[in-house]
Amino acid sequence: LKFRLAGYPRKHNEGRVEVFYNDEWGTICDDDFTLANAHVLCRHLGFVAATGWAHSAKYGKGVGRIWLDNVNCAGGERSIGDCKHRGWGNSDCSHEEDAGVICKDERIPGFKDSNVIEVRELLATGSSGASRDPAGPAVGSWQRRGSAGSSGAARGALAVRAATGGVAIDTRAAGHASHGSGLLSSLRLFTERQQLNYRLHSVSCTGTEVHLSMCAFEFHRGNASAACAAGMPAVVSCVPGPLFTAGHAHKKKQRQQQPSQPRIRLKGGAKVGEGRVEVLKRNEWGTICDDRWNLLSASVVCRELGFGSAKEALTGARMGQGTGPVHINEVQCLGTEKSLWSCPFKNITQEDCKHSEDAAVRCNIPYMGYENLVRIVQG
Repeated sequence: LKFRLAGYPRKHNEGRVEVFYNDEWGTICDDDFTLANAHVLCRHLGFVAATGWAHSAKYGKGVGRIWLDNVNCAGGERSIGDCKHRGWGNSDCSHEEDAGVICKDERIPGFKDSNVIEVRELLATGSSGASRDPAGPAVGSWQRRGSAGSSGAARGALAVRAATGGVAIDTRAAGHASHGSGLLSSLRLFTERQQLNYRLHSVSCTGTEVHLSMCAFEFHRGNASAACAAGMPAVVSCVPGPLFTAGHAHKKKQRQQQPSQPRIRLKGGAKVGEGRVEVLKRNEWGTICDDRWNLLSASVVCRELGFGSAKEALTGARMGQGTGPVHINEVQCLGTEKSLWSCPFKNITQEDCKHSEDAAVRCNIPYMGYENLVRIVQG
């Protein structure tokens, strides 16, 4: 079983609960739902416990199957499947009754965040091959996404931005890829020489989703008569985000920026692409209050800084408390903005927020292979 949180608006530790069962994502009905159920589900999601739950599709209505109904957990079960319920797929609910959970914002030690892995596992197989995921370590050969019925430009742009912070400059079926591009040409030859093994089709993104897995799509089932009958393998051509572009063009552009232009930075993070969000306003660096802070706003910050979409929108000064003023509050991005400053927000007043409420982000970053270039010796 796999689990994920979905729906908007939400923070990274809350949302509609979706479960992956029998090769299909589905939801859980809120009938007889309890806090004990939420505890079990939050542990599945890598959080230590639940602080609450939500009924009546608070985070929006899901799609597909409603996998579980009348779930009754004691609270100590290792799996939601160990709890009493009506049986998988046996439900008299509609998606207006989809259940959600609010988890305590504390991770189980050693838990591996599945936000990125989820997309890789969706598309990658364990077969031999040497394809590299730009957002993580090497994986097996990619399975193909069918282009039939897909929203090409939005889907391609989303896939690129989620991983690298770049943009998609071309989306097309592999058979129509440009012969002048080395990348596209290699992909075209690869797809022509290998037996087609479609995993997804009818992928439809709006372009604001933080992960490809949040788009509407359909799984290809092995017993289906024809996979992607009206289309071909989907291909994207990408350009990297500014932080990962070779040369000094980005640094030169930074020097040319106007001194009065508002700026943004991450501080206090242990890794590249994470940290407390700080903004420059009236020539003074300050922080952002975490009221209504969510993945959409966090993703705008990540992309503005040259990373991919946000893995987590962190609240409660998880990356340490800043100093100076708390500049803005209640940021409400749509997800399409190129800059945080284009999003609606409220100017802060002294009594509104404290630095214990500083907002932070963890961004997806492209795989750069640094561990093969730098090492520590004689420690």
